[in-house]
Amino acid sequence: MDTIFALASAHGRAGVSVVRISGPSAFACASKLAGTLPSPRQAAVRMLSDAEGEPVDQALVLTFQGPASFTGEDVVELHLHGSIAVVSAVLRLLASGDARIAEPGEFTRRALENDKMDLAQVEGLGDLIEAETEAQRQQALRTVSGAFGKKIEAWRSDLIRAAALIEVTIDFADEDVPADVTPEVQSLLGQVKADVAAELSGFSAAERIRAGFEVAIVGAPNVGKSTLLNALAKRDAAITSARAGTTRDVIEVRMDLGGLAVTLLDTAGLRDGEDEIEAEGISRALQRAEAADLRVFLTDDVNDLPVQPEEHDIVVAPKADERADKMNAVSGLTGYGVRGLVLEVTQRLSAMAQGAGLATHERHRAAMVEAVTLLDQAERFVGAGSSHYDIAAEEIRIAIRSLEAIVGRVDVESLLDEIFSSFCLGK
Repeated sequence: MDTIFALASAHGRAGVSVVRISGPSAFACASKLAGTLPSPRQAAVRMLSDAEGEPVDQALVLTFQGPASFTGEDVVELHLHGSIAVVSAVLRLLASGDARIAEPGEFTRRALENDKMDLAQVEGLGDLIEAETEAQRQQALRTVSGAFGKKIEAWRSDLIRAAALIEVTIDFADEDVPADVTPEVQSLLGQVKADVAAELSGFSAAERIRAGFEVAIVGAPNVGKSTLLNALAKRDAAITSARAGTTRDVIEVRMDLGGLAVTLLDTAGLRDGEDEIEAEGISRALQRAEAADLRVFLTDDVNDLPVQPEEHDIVVAPKADERADKMNAVSGLTGYGVRGLVLEVTQRLSAMAQGAGLATHERHRAAMVEAVTLLDQAERFVGAGSSHYDIAAEEIRIAIRSLEAIVGRVDVESLLDEIFSSFCLGK
């Protein structure tokens, strides 16, 4: 396998930049720059020099001997002064030797191939790198820790036991079997199916934490939706005007509310459009409002709108600054009621996030849905008697493969290029 290297920290000027080297020649490549290397898992300051012995930079050098490393291979990290010139010089020197520049995600891919991580952990690591909020960080860290893989391994173990019991009955059909295996098999199948279904029930919340919630501000034209959006965003994200119908397209603002990633949507005022462009804006507003996780209705009478609030939506009166009675009213212009509205939105989204599971990607959900369907069928065949045990055993085996695909045991080669292409070079 090639020895690879890449800048593992962010590009650009920094206090410290980290260059990572991994592969069979990692120690040799680093020795050409740093001379004698420190012992594995030790750090030492070394002067890095080029082939002519000219100094390049004084760096902190760390070594990790495989398999006790991130990739499972010999790894060296060079902690450099974060000058663009220094980093470029070190990368040029490495490229002139026996190593090549890493492809996106190649370090992590080697960790997967060397059984240092499973595929769910790899996806969790990608989510951790992309995390913008505290909830996203916590959720990704749970996946990176291997919690999902451990749960799948427990399901797999129970299903293998169930399949083995059935196989024993099939193999020894002409002999006396010590006991009827049906009750234990049914119990194992039922428990795994219930556990997988429970994990599926938490997928929606987990996926929204990862991708972010959407909150749409809905109301008639000129009730202050754009002004409210600007107040919530604390900047002029949307154009405001006394003229009705100013907002024609959906305006999006990304925010962090209580550790949750939230996209606020300012939608076109809901009325009969006066022209083709406004009518299209209203149509888009209705579509986005209906798809949003939460809607804030800015109106005095929801019955005047073509879309009605659901149980978890929020309804507030507009333009509190123009009202004598400010009960349940909000004003983006003066800020009246905005803080309370933010608190209520945060509380409702936090309630939606409760019960989030470990499955965060659509392929996880699809694999678990398939497994539940197969286990349903297996239960029916087991209940139909020993003459159907061979079919039940096959259904269980397919269910096992569906779950194994989540952690990368089988049938995932086609997914790898897509997953790792989103990683940076140093990962």
